[in-house]
Amino acid sequence: MIDMAGRSENLDFSFIEKKWQERWSEQKIFEPQPGKGKKFYLTVAYPYPSGAMHIGHIRTYSVPDVIARFKRMQGCNVLFPMAWHVTGTPIIGALNRLKSGEKKQLHVLKDVYRMSDTDLASLNEPMDYANYFINNHYRKGMKALGLSIDWRREFTTNDRHYNRFIEWQYRTLKSKGLVKKGLHPVKWCTRDKNPVTTHDLLEGEDADINEYILVKFRLSGKAGAVLPMATLRPETVYGVTNAWVNPESELAEADVDGEKWIVSSECAEKLSEQNRKVEVRRRFRGSELIGKKAKNPVTGDSVLILPAEFVDPDSATGIVMSVPSHAPFDYIALRDLRDSSRLRKWGIRKRDIEAIKPIHLIDTKDMPENPAVSLIEESNAKSQKDREIIESLTKEIYRKEFHSGVLNKRCGKYAGTKVSKAKPLLVRDFSKKGIFDSMLDFSERVVCRCGGRVIVARKSSWFIDYGNPGWKRKTRNLLSRIKIIPEHMRSEYESTIEWLEDWPCVRNYGLGTDIPWDRKFKIEPLSDSTIYMSYYTISHITKSMSPDSLVPEFFDFVLLGKGDAAEVSRKSGISEAEIIAARKSFEYWYPLDWRLSAHELVQNHLTFFLFHHTALFPKKHHPKGIATWGIGLLEGGKMSSSKGNVILASDAIEKYGADTIRLFLMSSVEPWQDFDWRASEVENYRRRILNFYNRVLSLHGKGKKRETSLADRWLLSRAHSLLRETTQSLEGFQTRKASLSCFFAMEDSLRWYLRRTESPNKGVLNEFLSMWIRMMAPFTPHVCEELWERTGKQGMVSIAEWPRHDDGLIDEKAEKMEELVKKTLEDCNNILKLVGKKPKEVRIFVAEEWKHILYSSILDSGIKDPDEVISHVMKSPEGKKYGKRALRFAQRLASNIAGLGFILPFEDEFSALNDATKFFSRELGCNVRVMRAHESGSEKALRAEPGKPGIEVVA
Repeated sequence: MIDMAGRSENLDFSFIEKKWQERWSEQKIFEPQPGKGKKFYLTVAYPYPSGAMHIGHIRTYSVPDVIARFKRMQGCNVLFPMAWHVTGTPIIGALNRLKSGEKKQLHVLKDVYRMSDTDLASLNEPMDYANYFINNHYRKGMKALGLSIDWRREFTTNDRHYNRFIEWQYRTLKSKGLVKKGLHPVKWCTRDKNPVTTHDLLEGEDADINEYILVKFRLSGKAGAVLPMATLRPETVYGVTNAWVNPESELAEADVDGEKWIVSSECAEKLSEQNRKVEVRRRFRGSELIGKKAKNPVTGDSVLILPAEFVDPDSATGIVMSVPSHAPFDYIALRDLRDSSRLRKWGIRKRDIEAIKPIHLIDTKDMPENPAVSLIEESNAKSQKDREIIESLTKEIYRKEFHSGVLNKRCGKYAGTKVSKAKPLLVRDFSKKGIFDSMLDFSERVVCRCGGRVIVARKSSWFIDYGNPGWKRKTRNLLSRIKIIPEHMRSEYESTIEWLEDWPCVRNYGLGTDIPWDRKFKIEPLSDSTIYMSYYTISHITKSMSPDSLVPEFFDFVLLGKGDAAEVSRKSGISEAEIIAARKSFEYWYPLDWRLSAHELVQNHLTFFLFHHTALFPKKHHPKGIATWGIGLLEGGKMSSSKGNVILASDAIEKYGADTIRLFLMSSVEPWQDFDWRASEVENYRRRILNFYNRVLSLHGKGKKRETSLADRWLLSRAHSLLRETTQSLEGFQTRKASLSCFFAMEDSLRWYLRRTESPNKGVLNEFLSMWIRMMAPFTPHVCEELWERTGKQGMVSIAEWPRHDDGLIDEKAEKMEELVKKTLEDCNNILKLVGKKPKEVRIFVAEEWKHILYSSILDSGIKDPDEVISHVMKSPEGKKYGKRALRFAQRLASNIAGLGFILPFEDEFSALNDATKFFSRELGCNVRVMRAHESGSEKALRAEPGKPGIEVVA
């Protein structure tokens, strides 16, 4: 038996990583040329280099690399390119925050990213900032990870060559009527005076744009001003008992479209950006309204204006109507106010508060009358400060009332109408009367990366018409054909296609591409990153061309096959040969086989990707598959650069080695699941890789040439079974399942084999090791290259042939026989522990052949009823022959009918155990005899069953 550990070397991960990365670069093995074998083209979302590369990025870019390496070894001509997304304002905002000396930004740059004062001083322009992180973190980190990227195709989205490509894209979309101009809601940065998208946000990425209904209460008194109270539930206007205002807020008295309104100062600014004429006359504190009354325009009731901490002046109008029967915040605010010592300060009497009674408006099945009152009183909410509890109850009430609530008799002509139907009717009717209005606002606070407050504005701008019915139909058709991993995400694409309408595709300034027909606008980040996969196919060719020569006709010909090469050459000044080469490159690589990105981009970038391909390319060039991944956690917590809760890629690679990180990230969970980086587990992977390396070196060339034994056949069968599993898993992007097969299960199989045999079969062992190195190469390429070389193989394992499983070598019987040996050894050891004495001999009895015959006949019959088992056995020839013994055997089988499974035939069971006699003796430290049960009168022999030999210990 060979020691599994073998000799040990202290592997220098850093040394071999640099060694093989240099060789890969020198031999250009990741720079594919068109025309060599079956192509495989995959891309991953290019990074936005506004900060350092961390372990979350490592996972993002390691997954496609594992797949790329796997397909390359399968004989595919693989293209895996990379570029840098710098479009928009985030990099500009980051630089501006640095220049202004913002403490938070300086902390991240100096303490988290460890930039020196010299580094910081070198960042004068936005692209200086971007290039610092590209050069010092991303490109360097990707190369240190051993990513098999074709670096010839690298570009940034601010490069002039790329700008010309995007200009062509948008000219083409406009010519098809898919880009239009109009007034539309946009996310508007109040600092930069610029439309922004999710990509540009520091906070509020998931905020929804809500349309608030403004109920136009009027301040009591002669010619009272309008107090527009914002609500998402206009049907509750019949149950208003009072109004709320935050006494510390700043209010504005303003002329809004010729009418005098009182709103928060924040609201006045929002209204002015929503195509309304707003002129502020004066500003004052909210406390000025406390104790006054306002008239409900629907019911005519006069209600008291009261103070409330929960009212956010930056939410809608900053003035809220109170419906305590159905709004938990309103009820608890009233309850707080009853016990407040500040009532006298506002000139409000306690009895005025106590006189306010909830007005029940909505009858809902399974909900009590005055549901907000009941649920708050039953909850643990003590005051308005228990926001999470109150918000949860608010959502519960709203959901149930909206879907199954019915307005009661207090609601006039709308009584008996379901809430879901009444809401639009109320809005229509009262808007016509001029007592309802509306405004747009976010569902939560939104902040731009520049630090500016973001509001909803209505602006005249350029939009992509994703609502176009014909375009939606084409995109749905593409989605029905494309592969989606994981499949359950398909519904996310479907719903996104449905709700997408006009999308603002420009901003006023930033990095990136001017919209070619209106150069005061820049194309925004999500809109310039929809078909850049097609540009990768020619980006290495266009680099030698002048940007000005990249006329629209060049892209028409190269990407769409329109026009004539000679005419394009005449217009552009580019040689016909270069134009034709670019066309051939595109045609060879397109369509894209796989697009990889994050789950969170399904609702924008990835669905845009589908839309734009259907708009611009023929069906034959539509993408074939999209795979999306989960997010990363750090020791169970969310990663955050600003809080210093990140691990930089450079630090992780230096400490653990690239292959360790790759294997850990690929093995811990499947790519579409969220991973959790835990240092102790990563260190364990490092040790296991070192053991793998040393074992292969120690075992290579060991053993003897001989005929194959059962253990040899078992090892080859296991290897080819695991190879098949690994291959199938990688085809489905199941990196965890693949690694469990090709690393952990292969390791376990080898360990058992070396334990099982005194002298390994040299040929079998070398074949196993060769397969193992190649199967691991996509995961741990540097270590595997070193092993490939040190075991005398020619060339590089990165381009060696992926092993092919041989179904003829997958021997199910050999695997079952060896499983029996394992299980029997385990049973022997358990019995010896109970005996507690050193045995003189262990006897193993194989059940009599008639038991095997009966067991197999029950399995073949498909019997599931225990009573039928006994009947079946006793009617059989064996049952009649062995009588009571057969009955007892049948009863034992019947008691475990659900647990019956495959068994070896009698002679195979005996052969497997008899073959292992020496192994058993060596393991148990005593003489071992394997006998047929009928050769002994021992009680243990008589009780032996198929697959469960009898075991007798002679002490």
